[in-house]
Amino acid sequence: MNQRPAQGEYTEFQSRYITLVPPEGELSAILREQTQEVLALLGGLTEEQGAYRYAPGKWSIKEMLGHLTDNDRIMSYRLLCFARGEQAPLPGYEENDYAAAGAFDRFTLQEMLAHYRIVRESTLALVDSLVDNDYTRTGSSNGIAMSVRAQIALIIGHERHHLRVLHERYLN
Repeated sequence: MNQRPAQGEYTEFQSRYITLVPPEGELSAILREQTQEVLALLGGLTEEQGAYRYAPGKWSIKEMLGHLTDNDRIMSYRLLCFARGEQAPLPGYEENDYAAAGAFDRFTLQEMLAHYRIVRESTLALVDSLVDNDYTRTGSSNGIAMSVRAQIALIIGHERHHLRVLHERYLN
């Protein structure tokens, strides 16, 4: 069951991220590989590069990393709730408000990478603890119903989207 979700397990809006997940391989393995990719890609950058913004008003690389970390925390909580059978709808969040409130540029890039790594390790531990019938359980967040495995795929696809932005607009 640790595989890409079927189309009825998520909405069309979410498909923009979920379609970025490789069709082959277990979600937990893809998540692990992606973690190593992020750590390798950003671990070699300087502080100056970590503070870079490709345009005024856009996030710095450290702010993007802070957003990915916050998103992992939020999506992992949703994943836990869905896997445990929570039926109460969960709230959405405004990413720009969270990024501003996080004030991520006050941290060094290495501190931000440590935050990311710790949070991702927690997400991976949760994913590794799931049993087969957990993957198809469903829940609702931000008014959108989805399965546990769709939530995992959303974490992966969302991060892939931001990695693409990093390559195209920050690191070229």
